[in-house]
Amino acid sequence: MPDRSRYININGRLLDLETPRVMGVINITPDSFYRGSSFTTDDEIIGVAARMLKDGADILDVGGYSSRPGAVDIPADEEKKRVLGAIKLISREFPHSVISVDTFRSEIAFEAVTECGAHIINDISGGEADIDMFKVVQKLNVPYILMHMQGNPGNMQKNPVYDDVISDILKWFGRRIFRLQSMGVKDIIIDPGFGFGKTIDQNFEMLTRLRDFSVTGLPLLVGVSRKSMIWKTLKITPEECLNGTSVLNAAALMNGADILRVHDVKEAVHTVMLIGKIKEAST
Repeated sequence: MPDRSRYININGRLLDLETPRVMGVINITPDSFYRGSSFTTDDEIIGVAARMLKDGADILDVGGYSSRPGAVDIPADEEKKRVLGAIKLISREFPHSVISVDTFRSEIAFEAVTECGAHIINDISGGEADIDMFKVVQKLNVPYILMHMQGNPGNMQKNPVYDDVISDILKWFGRRIFRLQSMGVKDIIIDPGFGFGKTIDQNFEMLTRLRDFSVTGLPLLVGVSRKSMIWKTLKITPEECLNGTSVLNAAALMNGADILRVHDVKEAVHTVMLIGKIKEAST
C-alpha cells in the first residue's frame, strides 16, 4: 500500500507528492498585493489558467478574497460572485485540471466543490473564521489545506508575538489535525502561513526550520511567492521579486516542502526540477 501521507485523493485520483507539486495562484480580485496576479474577465481567467497548465501547474488555486495585510473585508455574496464563476469557467475549459478554492467561508467552499468543479479547499483561517468549515470538509471528503494565521488579514501584521514560532504553530496545528482526523478527514495538507501574522524574521526562521513540521506526518505547502519577506528585505517591489521567490522556493524544497504555491509557475517548475537533480545526486 502507498504511504497515504505522500498522496492526496483528487476525486478518486491519487496525486503523488513524491515529486513536489506546483500550485498556481489565480486571484479574482481587484486589489491583490501583486498586480500581476489579479484577473477579472473571462478571457483573462481562461488565458492565465491555460498558461499555468502549459507551464506545468499541478493545481490551480482560485480565490476571490484578498488576504493581503490590511485587506478590506468583502461580503460573502461578492466573494461568491467572483470565485464561483471563475471555477466553473476553468472546470469547463480544462476538465482535467485540479482546482483548489481559496476561501475561509464554508458556504462558498461547499458550492465550489458540489456545483462548480473544485477539488480542494484552501482555508487561510484554518477553520477559525467559520465554525462550519470542518463539517463541510468532513461532508465533502475532499483534501483540505489547513493554514495557520495569527489574527486576520486586517490586523495580522500589527504585532505578531510567539513564544517560539515553530512550537506555537505546531501546537495550533496539533489541535486542529486531531479534530479533523477524529471526524474522519483523511487528506489534510498543512501550510504554516508565511506572511500571515509573522514578522520577517519569524518567516525566515520558519523557512530554515520547515523540517520540524514533518512531525505531523502530513504534506506541507509553502507559499512565499513575491511576499514582503522578500521585497522588504531586498528593498524592492513585489513586481521585482521573481528571483527572490525562486531562491526561497529552492530553500523550501530543500527543507521538505511538498507543494509550492506560486504566481510564476514555469519558474517554480524549473526550481522543482533542479532541486530534484541536486537531491538525486546527493543520494
